Amino acid sequence: MGKITDIRGGRQRGKRVNIYIDGQFSLAVDLEIAVKEKLKVGTDIDSDRIAEVGKQDRIHRCYDAAVRFLGYRPRSEAELRDRLHRRGFSQDDIEPAIIKLGEQGLVNDNVFAQFWTENRESFSPRSRYLTMLELRKKGVAEEVISRTIADINDEESAYRTAITRVSRLHFSDRQDLRKRLGDYLRRRGFSYETINRTIEKIWQERQE
Repeated sequence: MGKITDIRGGRQRGKRVNIYIDGQFSLAVDLEIAVKEKLKVGTDIDSDRIAEVGKQDRIHRCYDAAVRFLGYRPRSEAELRDRLHRRGFSQDDIEPAIIKLGEQGLVNDNVFAQFWTENRESFSPRSRYLTMLELRKKGVAEEVISRTIADINDEESAYRTAITRVSRLHFSDRQDLRKRLGDYLRRRGFSYETINRTIEKIWQERQE
């Protein structure tokens, strides 16, 4: 059993404080954790309590890192876990942080998959197949993917992305249009049949 003899630093929220026990530096924790755990000068503290405070601090830092990562855009749970692992957090740190984020609605693969699909449909339409592959790569479960991409219409998506692209293309004839636009649509995962129908539709509209 020891006694906290000094707490230094951490005058602002988010700052870390150094905890001294019996005159010797013992550990550094976030100020929020020090307050939550009621760490004060004069408090008796044993090795088990020190270990628990250190654990809570790691979870807190893991949670904060996850929130910062989510600040750029929504992420799938698998993406988030991978990022936190690469940041050096252990599974014991990550699991409680993920649970807390889920309870707050900050991590939800159904919401993420819907966001990803709607974002693609709005700004860069692609095929249902390619959207499926992208969501798989993000670690989203198959049943979630199936529900999310069910309403994607390849014909409509191909036409919308082709119309946007063709306005920036210079082509001399149908064959030239087919080559320039066909390559573009293939990169977005559309089938040969869908590409052919889309190009013919646009060609006819241009002629009219």
